[in-house]
Amino acid sequence: MIPEPPPKVITRLRDGRIHAYVVGAGAYGRLEPAAVFQPRDGEEVVASVVRQDLERVVYTTLNGVVCLTRAGNLVWASDFEPRSDVRHGHRPGCALSLDGRTVWVYRPDAMAGRGDGDQWVVHDADSGVVVARQELETVGHGAFHHVHPVDGSIYLDIGEGQDGSVILLGTVGADGEPEFVTYPWQDRCLIDLAPSGHQFMTVDHGQADVAFHRHPNGDVLFILPVEAFGYDPEESFVEWSGGYLTEHTAIVTVGGESEDEVEWFRHHLVDVRTGTLSGEFTVEASNPYELVPLGDGSWLTGGPGGDPVRWSSSPQPSAPPHPAAPTSPYERQQL
Repeated sequence: MIPEPPPKVITRLRDGRIHAYVVGAGAYGRLEPAAVFQPRDGEEVVASVVRQDLERVVYTTLNGVVCLTRAGNLVWASDFEPRSDVRHGHRPGCALSLDGRTVWVYRPDAMAGRGDGDQWVVHDADSGVVVARQELETVGHGAFHHVHPVDGSIYLDIGEGQDGSVILLGTVGADGEPEFVTYPWQDRCLIDLAPSGHQFMTVDHGQADVAFHRHPNGDVLFILPVEAFGYDPEESFVEWSGGYLTEHTAIVTVGGESEDEVEWFRHHLVDVRTGTLSGEFTVEASNPYELVPLGDGSWLTGGPGGDPVRWSSSPQPSAPPHPAAPTSPYERQQL
């Protein structure tokens, strides 16, 4: 039996402010922000996460990480030194641990011109004190954090552009100190964790296939190449999108371009217990990154003014078109 997870809190950056939405039972259709946070003057938010009680926000800028109360009061801030004047190509990310006690920050320092490698830094969520710092050998542009829903470990998927993607796992050891493990791949993008956390889904950086792995060792359970979905691998590819619709069903998105240069994409269902296809998943979406599965049988798309819309198998109002699709998996964090 999978325990009922607490409501998810997601964020969207709109008009320079951070909007927090609670995705809980009964919250369907266009979601209204449950809280709105105003960043400090002059700061451009790159990524953000809001605490479960909606009383604090943590966000990154190109040159630091900041924690504010709902009222806008500063709790703590940590600058990335030395300050970078590079405006593009590096996007720091952040995540809150499952228990809310720590903040995990990915720093793409190499692309920012701060050194030869990146850093993964763990801060105390209340004080901002650094409790762990892992020097990385990556030269990443950006990264996604994925918090394990049960044991609290945290996956980090770092995108290095044409050089591939590196996946790490951070855990808290028996002594309370964070421990870091790097998986032996440089060609897989982490897409999603199963609701139970028993497995995770990756897509080949070259977009040739999708794979499902056992947590935490990463052993491959099965791989589906693009031709398994009935497409020509010379003309089609697996998108860096999709995820777990339910514990036993994943959505895999395949895209391509027609002879008249019209881009297309289709969502497919996969039974992750057997590794077999379960048919096509028809949903109204304007690009392959608009659909965000939530693991409980529901999913998000874009809505009016940037508010997300939550859908389920029951009829829901139509959602308006979403902006154009990202050109790399590491631009998804802006959706």
